[in-house]
Amino acid sequence: KNQSLTIEQILILFRPDTEKTVQMAQELNTWLKEKGLKTFSHPQQKLNKCPSLKNLKDIDLIITLGGDGTYLEAVRLLNGQKTPILGVNMGSLGFLTVTPESNLFSMVEKTLQSELEMRPRSMLEAVIESPQGEQHFTALNDIVLERGAQSQLLYLKIYSESHLVSDLKADGLIFSSPTGSTAYNLAAGGPILHPEVAAFAMTPICPHSLTNRPTIFPDTKNVRIELPGPQQTATLNIDGKKQKELSQHDVIHIN
Repeated sequence: KNQSLTIEQILILFRPDTEKTVQMAQELNTWLKEKGLKTFSHPQQKLNKCPSLKNLKDIDLIITLGGDGTYLEAVRLLNGQKTPILGVNMGSLGFLTVTPESNLFSMVEKTLQSELEMRPRSMLEAVIESPQGEQHFTALNDIVLERGAQSQLLYLKIYSESHLVSDLKADGLIFSSPTGSTAYNLAAGGPILHPEVAAFAMTPICPHSLTNRPTIFPDTKNVRIELPGPQQTATLNIDGKKQKELSQHDVIHIN
């Protein structure tokens, strides 16, 4: 059964590099204000008569105008806070932003009337253990390990719980949530997972083996990755953004 929402404060997040999207954000801002709602903009974005976001915890709804990249920016901003996001597709790629631009105002009206169904999505976490301590990263789509500046293949040892799953030599490795299964994972030959499947996929990128194939793990399992080569480096990418350089001294936990 759908949960009734009380929406009073709304954050408008838009793709800033297209004039049409900026104009649509201004129109939406004016339309919401006429309804007596409080609107806010991203700290790095400017909307006329729209104050910059100060406290994310006060926000009841985020409306994104753009493509999947803008939607993922909202997810990064929330950093795990359970605020609903309404994604409006202003571009060409819109797996996450399912509302077309032409339906913007009618769909926002339905949202304000609690007529839309809320769909929670599972997220992935990467925990990096290093001599300096632990770092935590969360992803809606995917966590990707790619080879660093050197041209050699990545050599990874992959464990599930205490069991060795694979000695992998490849260009990289994708861990994908059900939501992200239609993104990089799909392009690399990985499986499509229904959003309600309680699992995540591990897909090698160009593996140097005939037997390395995508693997699906239940989301109750923890996967551990080690980089045994002394000269190895790898890059950690979270939802398409480079976050960290990894070396032999780092252990990566995915859950």
